[in-house]
Amino acid sequence: MAKATVEDAQLILRLYELRTETIMRKARAFIVGEFWPQSADDLANLVASFGTQENAYLRQVLGYWDMAVSFVARGALSEELFADSAGELFFTYAKLFPHVSKVREGSPNFMRRLEEFVNSSKDYQERVATATKNIARVSAARAGKPS
Repeated sequence: MAKATVEDAQLILRLYELRTETIMRKARAFIVGEFWPQSADDLANLVASFGTQENAYLRQVLGYWDMAVSFVARGALSEELFADSAGELFFTYAKLFPHVSKVREGSPNFMRRLEEFVNSSKDYQERVATATKNIARVSAARAGKPS
């Protein structure tokens, strides 16, 4: 494990600041708490709904995580430090990725960088698996079914 630098810590803090910006908070609240896709059609319809606030929220959240992962992929940010603070990334990925097939018919690189990041580590894959279980419990509760 490489030792994180002061610059890594400063970049993580800047990424955190961006996550707390007012519109980003609303976008994150929508993706994490309000949007519960049950099928590839649900996600594809949101991706195709240009001009809506919900589409803008999706693009903002995925764009943010894509940008942050690109910092890691290009060596500008410590991967370990980033992963330590990226729980929401793993949750978002677990929630959306099972439904990307239809979107990828027209946009083959949709969520590709996030997929590469998650698949780069067994630990990350385990974090997604844990998030997937949590999502299943929440989805079942939202549907009024026992988990």
